[in-house]
Amino acid sequence: MTKEHTTTEPNITREKMIELLNEDLAGEYQAIIAYTVYSQVLKGAAYTDVARELEAHAGEELQHAIKIAKQIDYLGGMPCVTPKPVKSSSDPVTMLRADLENERTTVDRYRERIRQAEAMGEFALSETLRGIIVQEQEHEIDLASALGINVPLPKKD
Repeated sequence: MTKEHTTTEPNITREKMIELLNEDLAGEYQAIIAYTVYSQVLKGAAYTDVARELEAHAGEELQHAIKIAKQIDYLGGMPCVTPKPVKSSSDPVTMLRADLENERTTVDRYRERIRQAEAMGEFALSETLRGIIVQEQEHEIDLASALGINVPLPKKD
């Protein structure tokens, strides 16, 4: 797994925000690919509803990617075109756990990004991210439910 650039500094430059949003965009691309593939390869009656839900998640992640790309463009950057690596497995539980971990990471990153955007005075960006984080948390709930576990607690700041 690659080391991601994160910063706990609330005050960052526009260039740094573009860099961080591009990392977030690469994560959205990863989610689109993972949900698309996983929704089609999950097999068995136990996973019929889960697969259908993952397919819906893929479409939501695409909308997130479009919103993030739009914000990168607004800030004067060029949206990236390369996804983060996607974990591949034939085991349904491994797939769902990988998705859950990716969602947890995404929610943590967007929480940080919201604080940074507000510190920059980029309130439209923070509102866009708030809308995205609502769906990302719903994805966490769906995945935890499919795995029969409680939604993991947020990571400490």
